[in-house]
Amino acid sequence: MPDLSRMRRDYGGRGLREEDLAGGWVELFDRWFADAVAAELPEPNAMVVATADADGAPDARIVLMKGYDAFGFVFVTSYASAKGAQLAVNPHAALVFPWHAIQRQVRIAGRVERVGDAASDDLWNPRPRGAQLAAVASVQSTVVDSREELEERVRLLDEETGEGPVPRPPVWGGYRVVPERIEFWQGGADRLHDRLRFVRDDDEGGGWIVQRLAP
Repeated sequence: MPDLSRMRRDYGGRGLREEDLAGGWVELFDRWFADAVAAELPEPNAMVVATADADGAPDARIVLMKGYDAFGFVFVTSYASAKGAQLAVNPHAALVFPWHAIQRQVRIAGRVERVGDAASDDLWNPRPRGAQLAAVASVQSTVVDSREELEERVRLLDEETGEGPVPRPPVWGGYRVVPERIEFWQGGADRLHDRLRFVRDDDEGGGWIVQRLAP
């Protein structure tokens, strides 16, 4: 067993300064996401999505971000999944983009809303046919007897739909996390990391204030 107390990687780099945030959080996220892509990180749009049920019990998993803009961050899932059930009773979530290979992470917290049928169709239609079949055949988060059972469901659905499109099931669609807090974390030497956080200021018409957090 390795000595976990000594397992660490030191960070360095130019750090993160308040002037780097002059263009707002969307512009900074644009730059950081482009850096993650340029660094050839595996699936740079992968993010941790944390939710909680009606009792406040937390849950988390990794999903792919399917879009973002000034209104929030979008992902897709089954509304009947575990996270869908949790969001139905507690429509808030936290996201983490764990870009540790470039000594960065971005943390987001906010309320969650469905994106609507038209937007969900736009997210469904580009999916590979195999992924569409799997999404329809698999009742996400439910217990199944075997892998073979799932594969048989997909096979039967493939035969039923022929070569035509696979319709989006009503239970599948997009969610948007509307940010209330967005933190940009840049690793620093001797664990003196830079943490700058945008916080929505409803008193200023939905503008943002910037806070520096101790590491």
